[in-house]
Parts: sequence; C-alpha cells; structure tokens
Amino acid sequence: MASAKELKDRIKAVQETKKITGAMYLISSTKLRRAKLDLAETRPYFDALRREIRDILRAEPGYESRYFGEPKGARGVLVVTADKGLAGAYNLNVIREAEKLLAERGNDAKLYVIGEYGRRYFAQHRPDSVYLRGAQSPTADAARALGEDLLARFDSGELGELTVVYTDMKNSLSSVASVFRLLPLDAGSGGAEDGAAQFEYVPSREEVLRCALRSYVAGFLYAALLDSFCAEQNARVGAMDSANTNAQELLGDLTLQLNRSRQAAITQEITEISAGAQAQKNKRKKGGASA
Repeated sequence: MASAKELKDRIKAVQETKKITGAMYLISSTKLRRAKLDLAETRPYFDALRREIRDILRAEPGYESRYFGEPKGARGVLVVTADKGLAGAYNLNVIREAEKLLAERGNDAKLYVIGEYGRRYFAQHRPDSVYLRGAQSPTADAARALGEDLLARFDSGELGELTVVYTDMKNSLSSVASVFRLLPLDAGSGGAEDGAAQFEYVPSREEVLRCALRSYVAGFLYAALLDSFCAEQNARVGAMDSANTNAQELLGDLTLQLNRSRQAAITQEITEISAGAQAQKNKRKKGGASA
C-alpha cells in the first residue's frame, strides 16, 4: 500500500487536474452556445442562396461554366480540424474521413488544412499539404477571405475540384464527419422546368452568377467552419464532463485508501503502545515475584 504522503500527493494532483478540466468544460460550454446562435443565423442565408443559384440554373439550362458540371483538373481536399485536442474522437474522425478521400483521389490530390491539430498531423503524413488558417473563432470575414483564396486557386487552374471534409453536428448527441463537393457546383438539378422563372440579369448573367457563386462559397465555408467549431466544443464538453466524473471517482478511491492508511497507522500505534504497556506490566510482576 502506498504511504500517506504519496496518497496525499496524488490527491492534490488529481484536484489540480480537476480544476483545469472543470474550467475547460465551462469555457467550451460558453463557446458552444455562442457558436450555435451564429450557426442558426447563418444557415437560412446559405440555404436561400443555394436555392437562388439552383433556380437560375433551371432558368438557364444551356449555361456552361467551369463552376458548374463535372470536375476537370487537379482535385483538392479541404479538411477542417481543431486547433487543440482533448475533444474526444472529433479530430480523429475527420482525419480518417480525409485520408479515405485522399486514397480515392490518388497521389495527385492536393490537401488544404484548417486547424493546428490537422497541420501537425498532416505535416508528418502529407508534407505537401497546405496550411490555410486556424479553426478558432470562425468569422464571416475569415470565411470570405478563405473563399477568395480557394476560388483564386480554382480560377488559376491549380484546382479543378474542391471537396470539403468537415464535421456536421446533427444534435448535441451526434456529430458526423461529412464530405461535400464545393466546386464545381452540381448542375444536375439545373434542368428547365415548366413555368421556370425568367430572370433579367444586371449588369450581365456572368457577373450575377459570379457574385452569387462567391457568396455561396463564402457562405458554405462559414457554415462549415461554424458547424465544425460547434461539434468541437460539444465534443470537448463531453470529454471534460467525463474527465470530471472520473476525477471525482478517483478522488473518492484515493481518499478511501488514505483513510485506511491512517487507520492502519493508528491501529499499529495502539498495538505498539498496548504491547509496551503489557511488557512493562509483565516486567513489574516478575520483579515483585523475585523480591
């Protein structure tokens, strides 16, 4: 059995760790609530913009653009990870999905990484990967700048296809690593329909679609970053809650061991005192008998 000092040191270490996990739980809970509000405000805009582009394509079934249809050229994969660990299987799940997709795309696939955790991982496994930005505190401005960067790579011919691997938080109990082809957009739903709306384009059809596409890409990236950030914080909340529970159970076990160690020490001292007293009593008896 460990000594009382060793048990006290372990109890102190567990208590300090519990303070850290408790603080991380509270911080992640606050970030999760804020990110959920931002995501709830972003999704309606993104869904409306996607419907508008679909309606334009239906009204213009013969429109041809490299932004729509089948991919041509080098394929790229954008993977969204976290900046930190301690979030359960959040990072592992999205990395596994990205590796599976990269294996399907072949050796010529280009990898773009968001998040410090992914940067460190792929720096060892895919040295040619391109790190774009961190994953903390996603904003609309950051998503817009990221979208412009990726569109510039697409326009220059560096990319012919871009697929995004991110984490979709279905609810507080379920998060799934999702794969979505962002560029080129699927024009399969762009067939003409009876009664399809007629549009007047100002200043031109190309300019309207170009602006709509840039807003669509920025909107999707912002939603994907927020969704992943929500899933990360939700996973960290669960991980820290489990850590707090385990720490409390460990403290209970260590405290019980400490109490038993103290009781054993007290019992030993009482036994030694009783034995000494009995020895003195026997000695006195022997002295009286010899006299």
